[in-house]
Amino acid sequence: MIRDLAKTVIKAVEGYVERRLLLKALTIKQPWASLIMLGYKRFEFRSWRTNYRGKLLIHAGQGIDKQAMLRLEKYLPRELPMGKILGKVTLVDCIKCDENFKEKCLKENKDVYAKSTFVEKFAWQLENVEVFDEPIEAKGHLSLWEFEIGVRIDI
Repeated sequence: MIRDLAKTVIKAVEGYVERRLLLKALTIKQPWASLIMLGYKRFEFRSWRTNYRGKLLIHAGQGIDKQAMLRLEKYLPRELPMGKILGKVTLVDCIKCDENFKEKCLKENKDVYAKSTFVEKFAWQLENVEVFDEPIEAKGHLSLWEFEIGVRIDI
């Protein structure tokens, strides 16, 4: 599962092989991270464009959008994980938000895509949501970042 979305770095050392997997990740406030992983939110809105396309880990940061939590509570579980990688998605497109796109989103789900959603200029289109059985503890970062997993194989 993790192999298909990683850059791999292998280092041979006497007696063992060290393998580091570098995975692209994006930190998102709650409840937005959970809404993506639950399938209610197909677009993540950002002020900046990205040329990256491919597998992307979704990290639920420590921040909370309190207004969104109240507005969207019917979509959410009681407990929301924070400071954890929840799963992976595929980033398939980066769309410049215009009036037609905004209307399309509002028709899809006017609760999730409320008018205030469109403050940002770009919508990152996410598909192929895969929730991890066990979220992974991790410290988030701004922008796209790489999460490293190290594996040591004794030889």
